[in-house]
Amino acid sequence: MVGTSRTAPDDRGRGSGRDDRPDLATEAFLAHRNLLFTVAYEMLGSAADAEDVLQETWLRWAGVDLGAVRDQRAYLVRITTRQALARLRTLGRRRESYVGPWLPEPLLTTPDVADDVELADSVSMAMLLVLETLTPTERAVFVLREVFDVGYDEIAEAVDKSQAAVRQIAHRARAHVAARRPRGVVSAAETRDALEAFRRAAETGDLQSLLDILAPDVVLLGDGGGVKQAVSRPVVGADKVARLLVAGLGRIAATASLRPAQVNGYPALILWQAGEIDSVVAVRIDDGLITGLYAVRNPEKLSHMERETALRR
Repeated sequence: MVGTSRTAPDDRGRGSGRDDRPDLATEAFLAHRNLLFTVAYEMLGSAADAEDVLQETWLRWAGVDLGAVRDQRAYLVRITTRQALARLRTLGRRRESYVGPWLPEPLLTTPDVADDVELADSVSMAMLLVLETLTPTERAVFVLREVFDVGYDEIAEAVDKSQAAVRQIAHRARAHVAARRPRGVVSAAETRDALEAFRRAAETGDLQSLLDILAPDVVLLGDGGGVKQAVSRPVVGADKVARLLVAGLGRIAATASLRPAQVNGYPALILWQAGEIDSVVAVRIDDGLITGLYAVRNPEKLSHMERETALRR
């Protein structure tokens, strides 16, 4: 077994040998760490759980005979996928008792994520919610194949299925996602323009301007996790959503402000109140109008908004 600490290394605290140089296992793990985190996060929708998966991946990787590993990236992705699948099945049971709507954990992402349109689309709040409607195996196969272009042979090993079965699962998952994903890839500029119009209307209480930017069938989801007050069920319809937002923001207007940020690869808004992050608001846009509003208020899901997270394919 490779000698190492039990804590997964990262770029801030590298595991190292006696001469302060990372050992071979650590070097390989660090080289692919951001990729592995992205795989786990896309499968789980939770940064905290993705970090736990990385820890479990590291513990297993540290005991591998590197001389017998032909492709270190593939091997690490395989370990990560298996650990994420096991956790995803546990999370499914846990989410059944979650208080109110469950939303993915938002990430303050680095600017380069937005430059990779396919990556940004795959980690957007809207897409992560679509991925929630897949079975755990479907989600793993879709993420590995469609986002990371992993070969069917490698996916088959990761999910313990035959290649023929994986191809069928991939086809089924692809069709499922296509029927539910946003109707087209929305540019960051279009999202930014819609959010700016939304922010101005919400802060000024201009009901008509809000109605102008909201789709007639817009859906508002709020995630307070039973800790912070949030809508207990989806609010549907432009008039209901607009009036709720105007009333809610009107009550805290003196101490709150909406500020732009790059969240999950796309422009979003952060609601600051009394100098602290109160909510992260992401949107789904179809045909130039906001069709989905996702407000995360659960404090446990806002810790990764304190610093940028690097995602990689």
